Amino acid sequence: MSRFEGVADTLYIPLTARIYVSEHFPEYFRDDKALSLKNEMPYEEIASKSSEYFQMAGACRFYNTDRMVKAFIGQHGKCNIVNVGCGLETAYFRIKPDPGKAVFYEMDLPEVIEARRRILGESENEILIPGDMFDFTWAECIDKSLPTLVTVIGVFQYFEEDKVIGFLKQLKNSFPGVEAIFDAMTGKAIKYANDYIKKTGNHDAELHFSADNGQSVAAKCGMELVEERPFFGDARKQLKRKLKLYTRIAMKVVDEGGRRGFLTHLRG
Repeated sequence: MSRFEGVADTLYIPLTARIYVSEHFPEYFRDDKALSLKNEMPYEEIASKSSEYFQMAGACRFYNTDRMVKAFIGQHGKCNIVNVGCGLETAYFRIKPDPGKAVFYEMDLPEVIEARRRILGESENEILIPGDMFDFTWAECIDKSLPTLVTVIGVFQYFEEDKVIGFLKQLKNSFPGVEAIFDAMTGKAIKYANDYIKKTGNHDAELHFSADNGQSVAAKCGMELVEERPFFGDARKQLKRKLKLYTRIAMKVVDEGGRRGFLTHLRG
């Protein structure tokens, strides 16, 4: 039986983006673990339905989040990194935390964790937690005396705003001084992304949550805005004319124009 048998389509899309960018622009982003899975999944089928821009949009989230996670580990040393809605995310393998420092917790629905364990295994200093992200019993598995950073990448958009704000409020109440990093898009960007998702053949993964800016989310959940970071800053500087013209224009519009996407870093 294939390790990927029964894997949901939505888990393939971010994995495909990381493989594509690792192959085409390794000087910007390289994910060796993702590359090792290419021949075991329908990579060509998914990649053929996508554009260079959307592959970059996927990988840039991880590129920036990796740097923010590394900075948190560098600041605190022994700490928790909790990846909520982890899917087949491979940050643990990219960051390679030192033993005795950061413990990575990978949290997702039971069927996703089962697939993840089958495909990626469970590494040293990495703990897999099956559960519902909105049922905070998963938080009891984590040492709350340690500094905790929670990443939620490519997840909030699938839920309505009240669920997202409720999650962030409960996160603040569950972990003293918790920090959280998540990606957000404006309403225009959500509409654009929904059109793309339908193009890939997936009609059951509509996106909902949108935000004008990081400060608006911080105010609603009673947290402090640490940083709001555009998706494409480093990619635009490093890759420049290696990217197609349409990709460069789209990146500029998202970073600077009305159809924006960004990473938000909050502190409780």
